[in-house]
Amino acid sequence: AVEVENLTKRYKNKVAVDGIGMNVFQGETLGILGTNGAGKTTTVEMIAGLRRPDGGRLSVMGLDPTRDRAKLRQVLGVQLQEGYLHGALTVNELLALYRSFYPAPRPHDELLRLVELQDKADVRFEKLSGGQRQRVSVALAMIGRPRVLILDELTTGLDPAARRRMWRTIEQLRDEGVTILLVSHAMDEVEKLCDRVVLLDAGRVLTIG
Repeated sequence: AVEVENLTKRYKNKVAVDGIGMNVFQGETLGILGTNGAGKTTTVEMIAGLRRPDGGRLSVMGLDPTRDRAKLRQVLGVQLQEGYLHGALTVNELLALYRSFYPAPRPHDELLRLVELQDKADVRFEKLSGGQRQRVSVALAMIGRPRVLILDELTTGLDPAARRRMWRTIEQLRDEGVTILLVSHAMDEVEKLCDRVVLLDAGRVLTIG
């Protein structure tokens, strides 16, 4: 589903990603681990087509994230660690807006149920708690029925019960055959959800398996 070969990214004098290579198989959940500054978020942002690599080769479902961005959006969903959404829009309005971007989006009510925000549907985004905002971001990432899903610090800001409910949602997506790249610091989350892990350090792959 995802092929990464000799991927590099530099910011001025800092090498953020230094020759990373890995494959993600269709239908598997791959955990991406590492300390802060290891290159995790930069790597997934390049896979998502949000940053242009300085070198190497990327393929997502046979598409080049830089060259095929319009096609990539139809098969890839992304929930970023820092998401910026219009605070004045309600949850319902955000879902309706994003559903309009796709030819066959998930049903509105199903999305609210998956992230358990039925009681917040008419609340403006700026009035939501941090954990509720995170759940909205996950719903928007799932809205287009993606074949590949990138989740960056999925359960940051969620209480223990909400974390476990979100895990069940991800397990349901995995059962549907969605390929998932999960960036996380939470070892219990990785152990619960991931088939394999890749460990990054200083922009390089230490091990994968």
